[in-house]
Amino acid sequence: MRTCHQILSDYWGYTEFRPLQEDIIRSVLEGKDTLALMPTGGGKSITFQVPAMAREGICLVVTPLIALMKDQVENLKKRGIKAIAVHSGLSREEMDVSLDNCIYGDFKFLYVSPERIDTELFKVRVQQMKVNLIAIDEAHCISQWGYDFRPSYLKIAGLRALLPGIPLLALTATATPEVAQDIQDKLGFSQKNVLRTSFERKNLVYLVRRTEKKEQALLSLVGEMEGSGIVYVRNRKKCREYAELLSDHGMNAGHYHAGLKHEERTGKQELWTRDGIRVMVATNAFGMGIDKPDVRFVIHMDLPDNPESYFQEAGRAGRDGNPARAILVFSPVDERLIQNRIAVNFPGIPKIREVYNALGNYLQVPVGSGKMQSYDFDFGGFLARYRLNALVAHSSLEVLMREGYVDVTDEINNPSRVHFRITRDELYRFQVKNEKFDGFIKLLLRSYTGMFSQFVNIDEGTLARRSGLSGEGIYNFLKNLSRMQIITYVPRKRTPVVTYLEERLDERNLHISPERYKFRKERYAKKIGEMLRYAKSESVCRSQFLLSYFGELDAPRCGQCDVCTKNINGDLKPDEFDRIAETIRMLLMERDMTVPELTKRSGVPSERLLRVLERLLDQDRLRRNEQLMFQWNKRKGL
Repeated sequence: MRTCHQILSDYWGYTEFRPLQEDIIRSVLEGKDTLALMPTGGGKSITFQVPAMAREGICLVVTPLIALMKDQVENLKKRGIKAIAVHSGLSREEMDVSLDNCIYGDFKFLYVSPERIDTELFKVRVQQMKVNLIAIDEAHCISQWGYDFRPSYLKIAGLRALLPGIPLLALTATATPEVAQDIQDKLGFSQKNVLRTSFERKNLVYLVRRTEKKEQALLSLVGEMEGSGIVYVRNRKKCREYAELLSDHGMNAGHYHAGLKHEERTGKQELWTRDGIRVMVATNAFGMGIDKPDVRFVIHMDLPDNPESYFQEAGRAGRDGNPARAILVFSPVDERLIQNRIAVNFPGIPKIREVYNALGNYLQVPVGSGKMQSYDFDFGGFLARYRLNALVAHSSLEVLMREGYVDVTDEINNPSRVHFRITRDELYRFQVKNEKFDGFIKLLLRSYTGMFSQFVNIDEGTLARRSGLSGEGIYNFLKNLSRMQIITYVPRKRTPVVTYLEERLDERNLHISPERYKFRKERYAKKIGEMLRYAKSESVCRSQFLLSYFGELDAPRCGQCDVCTKNINGDLKPDEFDRIAETIRMLLMERDMTVPELTKRSGVPSERLLRVLERLLDQDRLRRNEQLMFQWNKRKGL
C-alpha cells in the first residue's frame, strides 16, 4: 500500500488513512466488488479517488447530486487532478466533447449522473474508455427499501456488461441491513463484500428537548452553547423568522434555503464556513458538500421524515472529533404535523397524473417525444400558471421521479462556457481575415486555457473589465463568433432542469403502479413512526436507538444523552436497568416465562422488574404472547 500512501500524501497532504479507508482501498485494488458503509464525514471520496490514481485509466463516479458532483470536480482540479462531469445541465455537444476527452485525454475521473448512463451516447463512448473502477456514491438510492430510491440507479447494473471485469465500489452513509443486502443484489456483486465502520460517534451527544415553546428553547440552546452551528427547519418562512429571532437577541445568525439566488447562497455558505456567520438557520438544502469540521451543534426544530435524514444531518456536527451536540426540539403538536405529511407527500394517483400532464404542457413537450431531452424549468412559474399547491406539486414530481418518468434537478448554477470548434491553424487564418475579432480572440486566449480540447468556464464580467468593453459588447462578440461556428458559446444559466427519462405519455396512459405506490406510502409512514418513537422515547439511549436502526444491535449506552443522564421512573438508574435487563435476557433465553416466574427466578423486586419489562417492551426487545408469557426478541438483541 506504499503507492497509495504516497498518493494520499502528495495530493491530499495526509500521512495516514482514517479507519477502514485502507481496507476499502485494498479490497478495490484486489478487484473485489465492495460495499463501504461509512458515516457522514468519514472520508468516503478518498476510498475511490486514491485507488483510481494508483492505476492507469479513468474512474467512473456515479452520483445523483449535481452540485456535489461539480464541487468534487473543482476540488480535484485544485489538486492538479483532471476530472470532468456529465449531467443533465449540459448540452449534447458539451457531453460529446467531455466524453471524447475521457477517451483520448488523460482525465482520471468522470462524474456522471445516473440518468445519463442509459443514453446511447454514453453507452457507446464508455466502452472506448480505459475504466479502472466504477464508484457509486449515495448507493442507497438503488434500493426501494431505502429512503431516497431513484429508479435511474437501477440502470447502473447495465455497466457490468459494458465494462466486464471492472470492480465496483458502492458507498453510502445511511444503509440499514436490508438496504445493504439489496444494494449488493441490485448491483450484481459477484460475492457479498461489506466493509463498514461503526456509525457510533462518541464525541456527538444526541439530545431531545421537549417543549411547547420552541422559540424560547431555541434562544436558550443557542445562548448556552459556544461555537458554530446549524439550525434545521422544514420551510423557508421559518428560516427567515428564526434567523431574525436569533439576530434580534444578539446572536450572529443567517438563513439559507433553495429559494435564494445562487450568489446569495454561495456568499452565505462561504461566510459561515469562515465563521462570519455563527449560526445558519436552513432547510435541508444546506449541508451537502460542506466541509466544516468544527460545527459544535446541530439543532432540528422540526422532525425529519426518517432516521436516515436525521442521522446524516445531525452528523454534520463534530467532524473534528471534538465534543458536539445534536438536539431535536420536539413539541406535542409535532406528532400531528408529521402525520399530515403522509397525505401531502402522497397526494393520490389522479393528482399525480394531473401534474404530469401540466408539466408536459408547460414545457411544450409533444406526446410521444422528449425521451432523454432536458428542459429548463421555472418551478414558480409552473405553479402560478396551473394554480398548483407547491407541496402537492413537489410531491407529485417526486413520485414521477421514483416511477422513472422524469428526473428533476435542483437549481443548477452553470457558468458561461466556451469551446473552440476549429483548430489553432484555422483560427489564425480567421484572425488574419477578420481583424475586428482579432483583439477579442487574443483576450479570450490570454484569459483562459484548454478551450480547443474542452468547454471552459468563462466570466463575461472579467472579460469586460480586462478589455474595457461593456458586458453587452462582450456578449455580442461571443454570440457572433458562435454564429460563425468559430466557437460554441453556452451562456450562463441558473435554473432547475427536467429530463424526460421516457417519452411523454398521454395522461390516460401514464401508469403508476398502485402496489408500488402503496408500498412506498407504507414505508414512508413506517419511517415517520420511527422518528416519533425516537422523539417520544424516555427509556432508550439516543445513540443506541439510532445505531440499532442501522443494524448495530450490541452498541453500549452512550452515557451522555438526555435519557442516560437522568434517573428514569424514579430511582432506577441506567446501569441498574442494564443489569436487570441482562438477567431477564438470560432467563428468557432458556424458556418463556410469566411475571411471577421471572420475579422468583431473578430475585429482583417486582416493582423494579416491572419497570424494566415495560421499557424492554417499548424497545421491542421483549414480546408477550396470549398466555401473558414474555419472550426475548432475539432479532433485537441487547
